[in-house]
Amino acid sequence: MVHWSPFVVSFNKRYPWVQLAGHAGNFKAGDCGRILKKLCPREQQCLERLMQDSLRPHVPAYFGLSQRDGECYNQMEDLLAGFETPSIMDCKMGVRTYLEEELEQARQRPRLRHDMYEKMVAVEPGAPTPEEHAQRAVLKPRYMQWREALSSSATLGFRIEGIKKADGTCSTNFKTTRLPEQVVQALGDFVDGDRTILTNYLGCLKDLRAALEQSEFFHTHEVVGSSLLFVHDRTGLAKVWMIDFGKTVPLARGQTLTHRLPWVEGNREDGYLWGLDNLITIFSTMEQD
Repeated sequence: MVHWSPFVVSFNKRYPWVQLAGHAGNFKAGDCGRILKKLCPREQQCLERLMQDSLRPHVPAYFGLSQRDGECYNQMEDLLAGFETPSIMDCKMGVRTYLEEELEQARQRPRLRHDMYEKMVAVEPGAPTPEEHAQRAVLKPRYMQWREALSSSATLGFRIEGIKKADGTCSTNFKTTRLPEQVVQALGDFVDGDRTILTNYLGCLKDLRAALEQSEFFHTHEVVGSSLLFVHDRTGLAKVWMIDFGKTVPLARGQTLTHRLPWVEGNREDGYLWGLDNLITIFSTMEQD
């Protein structure tokens, strides 16, 4: 549990996207305006490869490993540098946020989870079956699939994880935001109806899509649990980056993904490009209205 020391308060004020991600304890301020994220070897491997890929402009610059207080961290670019009192949004991409291997492991070692039952009923009291209510517990695969179906991950291929605006207001209450009109309302509030910012974001998303479609890294990896970080400020500056690669895994040699085909267990499709297509369509519609 992170204690609200003066450092943490200051750090979260400077890096509000860390709060949106819900993992403030994994981050520290680095030197020279960089940030440190607790080492995840899988993410380290991805960042190293991305520095040599066409996606490099669309991900945080990576500066290798750093030791701090006896722990090892990935050292990355401060994405908020150059912004004045920014507004930030975290969008989780794809139709699922769990790897196929996680699903299989949970089935091989089934265990009733009381904590996941409590999370389920807190959001949707009628979701558990009578048997699950009686046990006051659910199996992890059941919970994971329910969670995705509840949000726009299943209907649109992405979901809003959190928004923090320049005025300090913060919302992470998007677990049941699944309809296009609900997403439009949330995005409209995020940009305060500013057409310039909408247009700039739309350009960023189209550039990202073009880069993804040309990326060798992207076509040879299952990209799960990764987010798009949207950042803009009152000057109209708006940028989008891919972040969080702890669940991005390489495919077998010779295998590729479309990132658009529907996911069927075993095909490893993640729906990332399908979600990005839908995001671009929504931003385009909002820009024209």
